[in-house]
Amino acid sequence: MPTIYDLIRALKSDVVQDRQDAAYTLGRIGDPKAVEHLINALKDDDWRVRERAAWSLGSIGDARAVDPLINALNDDEWLVRSRAACALGRIGDAKAVDPLIVVLKDENRGVRWRTVEALGRIGEPKAVDSLVEALKDEVWSVRSRAAWSLGRIGDTRAVEPLIEALKDDHKYVRRNAVLALCRIGDSRAVDALTRIGTSDKESIVREAAAKALEKLGAS
Repeated sequence: MPTIYDLIRALKSDVVQDRQDAAYTLGRIGDPKAVEHLINALKDDDWRVRERAAWSLGSIGDARAVDPLINALNDDEWLVRSRAACALGRIGDAKAVDPLIVVLKDENRGVRWRTVEALGRIGEPKAVDSLVEALKDEVWSVRSRAAWSLGRIGDTRAVEPLIEALKDDHKYVRRNAVLALCRIGDSRAVDALTRIGTSDKESIVREAAAKALEKLGAS
């Protein structure tokens, strides 16, 4: 089995697959000694190596990677941008919030999904207004994850927008809005949850609403 030093050397191999495998394996090992070398790999000519390096930096979770990962949010390849957003969410440094808010406008749905998730994981209230806007994204999975993130942050400014999201066309957006309202625990949600608990056409939404009302002491 290769040592960490073998893998670090392999990051400079002429063979793309070797660099890609080394970047991934270093993340699996999780040794902070690899961080600076993985940061350098974020500049590799091959996007697959950059993507694996971003994943590994998120897996290791070292704060030295925050600024380089913020820079990687501007990568030409959407998978690298997506992985960088995910890694920043895993590291959890509030320094990443403002750059991530900018990326909520990314043209790629996968990048936007990872970005709303990252903002929820970091948990900074300053992201609430931007996540509320993401509840209107054209892609249902982004809207659904935005609801999840707002629930995770737990700021009461999100209550009314989440109540509005109970009218969303997609069942998973409505369900995550229910779960978020339950987590925030504001009594303003009770009437809306009561209505959706009896009238929604999807059982997963009705069941989530019933459990939410029970937790809120309103059942």
